[in-house]
Amino acid sequence: MTRSGRRMSSLWLAGCLALTGCPKKEEPAAASTGAQPQAEAQAPSASPPPGTIPREGEAAAKPPVHTATQGNEDVAAADRVPVQQDVPAEDLPPEDAKNREWTTTPVSLKRRPAQPVTLRSVRAGTHAAFDRVVFEFDGPQVPGYQLQYVDKPIIQCGSGDETSLAGKGALQVTLSPARGHDDQGRATVATLAMKPKLPGLLELVRTCDFEAEVTWVLGTQAVSDFRVMELKAPSRLVVDVKH
Repeated sequence: MTRSGRRMSSLWLAGCLALTGCPKKEEPAAASTGAQPQAEAQAPSASPPPGTIPREGEAAAKPPVHTATQGNEDVAAADRVPVQQDVPAEDLPPEDAKNREWTTTPVSLKRRPAQPVTLRSVRAGTHAAFDRVVFEFDGPQVPGYQLQYVDKPIIQCGSGDETSLAGKGALQVTLSPARGHDDQGRATVATLAMKPKLPGLLELVRTCDFEAEVTWVLGTQAVSDFRVMELKAPSRLVVDVKH
């Protein structure tokens, strides 16, 4: 190219730069990290059933497990707690040998069989130095008992009525837990008042058969010494009263 040609080319290039400017080289785009914002994570498509509370925050990204309940019928097995009923254990202490000693003070022995013991018969007889009353029961065990002299008048536990009783002494015999009737409510001892007219024992009266407690009162000539003993086969509670 001639000198004049090079000059013309330079002038043209200068004019082009002055009017439009030279295009810059395009820089490469920044590399993508591939991480997605937490807010763009796809939420579960399944909708919770009516009546449930929607999840929020991070929990919204995890498919919830819904349990539908209908009243109190559909309850998770893990939530079912078996109800245990307390069953009282039997408490059957042996006979207390001290109760066989003669006394006028209260005597007692507590027992707790599984069921009240049924009284089957009451009878009285005399011996050389004492009169004897025998209470006979079903089953292998005599119930708990308490004996003590009480003041008159004697009261029927059901009606609250006063009951007359012969003699100066009133020896009360309480049996518990026991009953003097069968499953149909019929008395298991037919005679509820007896007058044997023995030397020391004048009368016997049943005053209570209620809420697993049976009570008889012995009318005696005086506040005399008595003793208590248990016999087996059949089960019997023996009360001796001195003449």
